[in-house]
Amino acid sequence: MNARTPLTTLALAGVWPQPAFAATASGTSVPYVEAGSGEPMVFVHGSLCDYRYWDPQLAALSKKFRCFAPSLGHYWPETHAFGHGDFSWEAHVVEMAEFIEALGLGPVHLVGHSRGGCVAFHLARQYPHLVKTLTLADPGGPLQAAPQAAAGALPPAVQALRAQAADLIEQGEFDAGLNLFVDSVTMPGFWVKSTQSFRRMALDNALTLPKQLRDPLPAYTPEAAGEIQCRTLLIDGQKSPRMFRNTVDKLHAWIPQAERQTIAGASHGMNIANPGAFNRALSQLAAWSPHT
Repeated sequence: MNARTPLTTLALAGVWPQPAFAATASGTSVPYVEAGSGEPMVFVHGSLCDYRYWDPQLAALSKKFRCFAPSLGHYWPETHAFGHGDFSWEAHVVEMAEFIEALGLGPVHLVGHSRGGCVAFHLARQYPHLVKTLTLADPGGPLQAAPQAAAGALPPAVQALRAQAADLIEQGEFDAGLNLFVDSVTMPGFWVKSTQSFRRMALDNALTLPKQLRDPLPAYTPEAAGEIQCRTLLIDGQKSPRMFRNTVDKLHAWIPQAERQTIAGASHGMNIANPGAFNRALSQLAAWSPHT
């Protein structure tokens, strides 16, 4: 098997292709899988995930695009973060920019989900020459209502729940900790009902959660959003937690060339719950963008 092998049948069988590795300018080695040909599309995963999260996208969108799904530093399969520095969203922004540059891909159709949406948002701000279109699916991070307001923060109850989840994981109670966290960003009962492949991926990445919670994401502001100059698609799920839908509402108003789409019947993992609608939205955005 190689990195271009379609993933869906492999995932169903519990088998995954071995990733390729991109050597970046900073000396890190980024694992990734690749499929298809055409304009490049890069997928940035969120909390507790890795390149395996994007299987439904690579399997379908590789028919039109050259798709890349990297794993961020500290995430599976590089869980010991060989060659990587401290865990931070800022480091992941640089890492993804260097990944695109190392493979000579830019400008790309950039897709980020949850925490990966925050990484993609700031990559598009800081490295506009690398991003042709931007898709943010339930982007993670708090809102700042106005430029002069104090930095945003998650509600105290959410922070307390996430701290409890991190404590459980650091005590080795992975299942209990993941149950708390995953249900909080999706819907009650999601963890218990989730697929074996999703549970395996989350368990493989469980130790990143305490690191993540010690590295809070920055607040979105109108000023920062105004710096996004590429065509942007904001996606939420019809059943996504209110905090994500609020963020999508605000960013839709703040980003100059933003469009919005809500995936019917889906919560936070809308790209898995309704991959057909999610993939069509990405294809349409890329098709409408100016060709270079």
